Amino acid sequence: MAIHRFTPTTYYNVIGTFPPALRIANGDTVITRTLDAAGDDEHGVNRSGGPNPMNGPIFVEGAEPGDALRVQIMAMEPTRDTGWTRQVLAANVVDPEFVRVLPPRNRTEWRIDRAQGTVQLQDPVPGLEHLVLPLAPMIGCFGVAPTLGQAISTATSAEHGGNMDYRRFGPGTTVWFPVAAPGALFFLGDGHAIQGDGEIVGTGVETSFEVTITLSVEKRRPQVWPRAETAEDIITIGNARPLDQALQHATTEMAQWLGQDFGLDLVASSHLMGQVVRYDVANVFDPAYTVACRLPKRFLPRRHGV
Repeated sequence: MAIHRFTPTTYYNVIGTFPPALRIANGDTVITRTLDAAGDDEHGVNRSGGPNPMNGPIFVEGAEPGDALRVQIMAMEPTRDTGWTRQVLAANVVDPEFVRVLPPRNRTEWRIDRAQGTVQLQDPVPGLEHLVLPLAPMIGCFGVAPTLGQAISTATSAEHGGNMDYRRFGPGTTVWFPVAAPGALFFLGDGHAIQGDGEIVGTGVETSFEVTITLSVEKRRPQVWPRAETAEDIITIGNARPLDQALQHATTEMAQWLGQDFGLDLVASSHLMGQVVRYDVANVFDPAYTVACRLPKRFLPRRHGV
């Protein structure tokens, strides 16, 4: 399989059906450098406006509506030694009366030590002078062209993926997206050096990355919402507001996956999910919230065809 080094000349603030910037064969690997959420590159030079400028679209030969695009996140390396966040909690994640006492949402700089694999405040505030966090790269926004020729803002998310800001979407994770357009038309960007659940300050530690991904087509694989797999779990994603609707989407997708791949009827899947499923609140800042339904693989029966 071929390895492509993709250097974009155009960036997108929507995910949609646009002329491909790169065409690859099924199973090829792409190495590309992303901008941060504000459009700054590895030198701190602004190359695009926000929000979340995307590299792409990448056309994968053989991908057709009704297929799934498998995205293996092989590696993510920060390309600079700084990142940034907002300095206070977002207004929508606290009680309304508490909003009045929140300080301004100023931008705060963080230092990224690529050799040591750590992240820390550039100018520590009182009480956090010794705070050193592990580097935990993740892709905040990625996905495929939506149905019906839509172009959907990179500020939000839906069935096609988009700005899900889920901290488990990092190296070693495989993600499947439902293909809605010929070639899938894959986009990615918005890398974070680390982020907690919910993206509750409105950002992770935003920075630029070199990302390595492998893109493969799985034919006639029906799904509605993104699916994922890590070494420990299978995961389904729901994107919506209110939060309970996102949970409903993720739960339904998990029940369907358990039937398709593991042969569990709805009674069996309900027994399993009811006792071992875990929910992650991935993002509660963006226009659509994101909930991940996560099920440990150690409890799963053998996959069909394996």
